[in-house]
Amino acid sequence: MGTVFSLDVRGGEPGAVRAALEEAVAGLRRVDEVFSTYREDSQISRLARGELDVGACDREVAEVLELAAEAERVSEGWFSTRYRGELDPTGIVKGWATERAARRLLAAGASGVSVNGGGDVQLLGSPGTGRPWRVGVSDPLRPGGLAAVVSAAGARDLAVATSGTAERGDHIVDPRTGLSAVTDLVAVTVVAPRLTWADCWATAAFAMGSREALRWLESLPDTEALLITAGDEVRCTGNLAAWLG
Repeated sequence: MGTVFSLDVRGGEPGAVRAALEEAVAGLRRVDEVFSTYREDSQISRLARGELDVGACDREVAEVLELAAEAERVSEGWFSTRYRGELDPTGIVKGWATERAARRLLAAGASGVSVNGGGDVQLLGSPGTGRPWRVGVSDPLRPGGLAAVVSAAGARDLAVATSGTAERGDHIVDPRTGLSAVTDLVAVTVVAPRLTWADCWATAAFAMGSREALRWLESLPDTEALLITAGDEVRCTGNLAAWLG
């Protein structure tokens, strides 16, 4: 998927957790084989060229495309699986794959799991008694600095996803035009229980621009966000402060 994954697993029976860790890593590699748009022989590339139909693909392909259709509906079209006219569900795949790996480890008996896929993080359980997981949010305008620290205190499931231009430049597309999104934002960080959705919502919100994005994010249940504009303005949803610390 063109990025780095890190997995932090606490507690559980060592043998079971080690086996689950190997399965989780193998699962991430398989996701890359199936969904990579850079591989000519991937199922998603062959599906886009009309060489396969969904029924001939791994069952995960149908699952991801159904989730992506739901993301498009909820975002009123601001999230899309079409990239410059071609099928490309990679906007949802990384978050979905990261969350799936984390849940596989928790199901194996781990008491705390943190899986980081290219800076987007799924947190489950806790790292220790009385200790919450904490995630630093990079400041897009001050390299090496933090814009905020998200704490998972009080949450069994929490995800943190950021979309913006600081790491990869202008890579987010406005689905209405097929061109790079013209927006006043440099970064959107979304906090929600599931990384599958947090990742989608961050991408969609970035394309919308700060005013429409803030209104839309406020309407989503169990979702908070931090928006940073190119003018160094910080805008937040109403209950974001509950997750900072």
